[in-house]
Amino acid sequence: MYPNLYYVFRDLFGVEWPALRFINSFGFFVALAFLAAAWALTQELRRRERMGLMQYTEMKITVGRPATGGEMFLNFIFGFLLGYKVLGLFFAGKEVAEDPPAFIFSAQGSLPAGLILGAIFAAVKWWEKNKQKLAKPEERNIRIWPHDRVGDLVILAAAFGFLGAKIFHNLENWNKFWENPIEALLSFSGLTFYGGLICATAAIIWYSKKHKIAVRHLADSIAPALMLAYAIGRIGCQVAGDGDWGILNSAYISTPEGKVVASDTATFNKALAANSAIYMEQSSYTSIDQVQHKEVKGPSWIPRWMVAFNFPRNVINEGIPIKDCTGQYCRQLPIPVFPTPFYETVMCLLLTALLYFVRSRITAAGAVFAIYLFLNGLERFVIEKIRVNTEYNIFGLHPTQAELISTFLMLTGIVLFISSIRRKKAAVA
Repeated sequence: MYPNLYYVFRDLFGVEWPALRFINSFGFFVALAFLAAAWALTQELRRRERMGLMQYTEMKITVGRPATGGEMFLNFIFGFLLGYKVLGLFFAGKEVAEDPPAFIFSAQGSLPAGLILGAIFAAVKWWEKNKQKLAKPEERNIRIWPHDRVGDLVILAAAFGFLGAKIFHNLENWNKFWENPIEALLSFSGLTFYGGLICATAAIIWYSKKHKIAVRHLADSIAPALMLAYAIGRIGCQVAGDGDWGILNSAYISTPEGKVVASDTATFNKALAANSAIYMEQSSYTSIDQVQHKEVKGPSWIPRWMVAFNFPRNVINEGIPIKDCTGQYCRQLPIPVFPTPFYETVMCLLLTALLYFVRSRITAAGAVFAIYLFLNGLERFVIEKIRVNTEYNIFGLHPTQAELISTFLMLTGIVLFISSIRRKKAAVA
């Protein structure tokens, strides 16, 4: 596993750059997911604009003004924080670099780097504004197309998505939240996708109405981008080993050296009993017999990790120590699990292709997004059958939070698709 980019560069290129410990592998792939989504959304919005389905709005701006003191000050503060913390990590000692989150949330940093980078950022803002300065500032009307607002949409989705993901995760793990609420809120692990989707959707709808963007066409445009982003984000879960994995595969066990080998029922039960404290601590089980598992032996022609993976060196340090391993991340799962992030990446890439296929063949506004909701809910409902999640007790049923939300999304998708088709027929008639 690669908890952060330090281990990637060390294993692939043989270099050890302590500052790379700051860049979490999961966060790196999330950033890639947002970039990919922004690109896909921009292309789709431009296509719909050319078709005349989306219109521009006019905005009055003032051009030719020099940089204000407030603008330069804000740029200085932003540059100072980057230099003080991020560049400061390059100059920090090895003991500090071992735990970047603790460094980031501490008062430690590099004051010279902060002052220099802050000054550079302020100077760049002054230089940019000075290039555009006019003898007399002018007011001009400019056209703003929906694709011009993709940057704002992505930032809005990222902020509210992260907030919603944290809220829903902590609601799902209420007991753990109360044990250490500060760590639960500030940690970059522990994110629930559906929480992020719901909150980000609400924020984007508000933004669209404020700027007079056709909500239904925007929703259709964003559907393939959302599915693509989710697929890429799940690569980060798989690479980092952030705890978002499946139930135990009782056909295999882990060796002390970190390898996965075939097992029988007796050996599995022995390993489960020996590590009962781990499994009881990470769930709401009252008995070791409640630990979920399935026995699935993979065919010889596929890599073993595709059916049973022990996530060695996982970023959350879950499991038991790896023999002869040194460093911060030296744990593995004692019993391999199903690598559900990998499964979701494969499924969502296929579903992304399907959405791209139907987007130009179904012209009813809102219908493509309805299909996305249904497919997204269906994919998550299926994968929940082999994922580890907190279950609720509702009238004798024991669904997970994701199963409840995914069922709601599938039903919403069906209703929205039917209403979109009916609206299209009524408009034609």
